[in-house]
Amino acid sequence: MAFKLLVEKPDLHEFEYILEEKNDKSEPKLFVSGPYMQFGEKNRNGRIYEGDEMCKEVARYTEEMINQKRALGELNHPTSAEVNPEKACHMVTELKQNGNVFHGKSQVLSTPVGNIMRSLIMDGVKLGMSSRALGQLEEKDDANYDKERRPEATDCVADPNVPKAIVNGILERKQYVLSQDGSFSETYDNFESGIRDLPRKDLDTYLKEQICSFLNKINRVLD
Repeated sequence: MAFKLLVEKPDLHEFEYILEEKNDKSEPKLFVSGPYMQFGEKNRNGRIYEGDEMCKEVARYTEEMINQKRALGELNHPTSAEVNPEKACHMVTELKQNGNVFHGKSQVLSTPVGNIMRSLIMDGVKLGMSSRALGQLEEKDDANYDKERRPEATDCVADPNVPKAIVNGILERKQYVLSQDGSFSETYDNFESGIRDLPRKDLDTYLKEQICSFLNKINRVLD
């Protein structure tokens, strides 16, 4: 069962930036609040997210990630489903449903990348949030229905009014397969096709020849 990495920024209201100051001695905390996810309506990418599945997965994400203070996000979308803590800029603190929209709130972190996010906001740059999830697309009634959607992270992005299909076209070339232990492994079409093209007879001999050829090329470079 193959899953694709999907990203989406809701085409909704602007985000609110909240500066919470506890006392004069501590650094005030900066929060971002606004629409993080939407279901039941066709979005700018021609996708429709299933409400029941999204609600179930948001509940799982809340329990496993938000409540455990592990719901990290990066500045702009990476090309991987996993979140790199070294590049984390914010932490999602809540996701609450309002109709067909999940409104979220994030705390901007004091990490190096979080400080960049904070500086951009304080300098007046308008940023938003875009969800990153693994899912399957099923084409039906002139729309792509996102099935088996599994939220992985919400990233902080700038919306430069460019077609979302550009970034989606890059990310969705990767595929992920669900392992027996429930984890996702990354796979590539060209790797799979390469495996299919391997000779079935004398496979061990073929692989040894390829390894020897590779080592010989390295030796020639070193010489």
